[in-house]
Amino acid sequence: MKNKNFIRFLGTAGARVVVAKQLRASGGIWISLNGTNLLIDPGPGSLVRCFASRSKLDPTTLDGIILSHKHLDHAADINVMMEAMTLGGKERHGTVLVPQDALSGDDPIIYKYVRPYVGEIVTMKENGKYRVGKVTISTPITHKHGVETYGLILKSQKQTIAYITDTNYFSELAQYYKADIVIVSVLSVQPNPFNHLSIEELKPVLAELQPRKTILTHFGMWMIEAKPWLVAQRLSRELKMDVVAAADGWSLKLPTCPRGKN
Repeated sequence: MKNKNFIRFLGTAGARVVVAKQLRASGGIWISLNGTNLLIDPGPGSLVRCFASRSKLDPTTLDGIILSHKHLDHAADINVMMEAMTLGGKERHGTVLVPQDALSGDDPIIYKYVRPYVGEIVTMKENGKYRVGKVTISTPITHKHGVETYGLILKSQKQTIAYITDTNYFSELAQYYKADIVIVSVLSVQPNPFNHLSIEELKPVLAELQPRKTILTHFGMWMIEAKPWLVAQRLSRELKMDVVAAADGWSLKLPTCPRGKN
């Protein structure tokens, strides 16, 4: 799949209950841009979801793995995917981007024995800029989420994709994530006490960003009960923009060039 541009959702589960009961899968997001393959937030079951995917995704073709933060619903399979990417270290390659606290402190998420398997491990910082293959990755702002957490801007020659991962709402959020496509974690429809965005809090963010396409993911029980696809339809009508709810295994084929600029 090196020659195709797409986003595939290996899972859309958010928060502990939905993940623990596997009401939605939790494998993360695979993004292929200009021949560069990236896996974002490999939560529980990421490896299984790669091979269960329609047109299987081969971890050895990965160029990089990115971890927005070390909570288990985002990070449980990080060691598994590092091993799979490198065939247990036999084919040492790939870049792993992680927050510093994924490697240090009392509960680092990445095992020490796995670290030498990959080409490099890079610790991300606020306002950082990194490169994997033909994709530039930036971490514009530290999120408000209890552990060290970063959203992402992915830029290739033709595409800009923003990933607004778990965070409490803050008024400056929109200014950091201008992109053609915005992927955003939304736990609930109404504001919640769990350091995650809700649909109501997302509305002013999208109104300011005006992305070409918004993709909702990382659903908690509140969103599951509200039926994410119906929530997305209502949001599309209200904001007069293209909003969709991701489903497990769903792929979005990316055009060779954006249809418009923000």
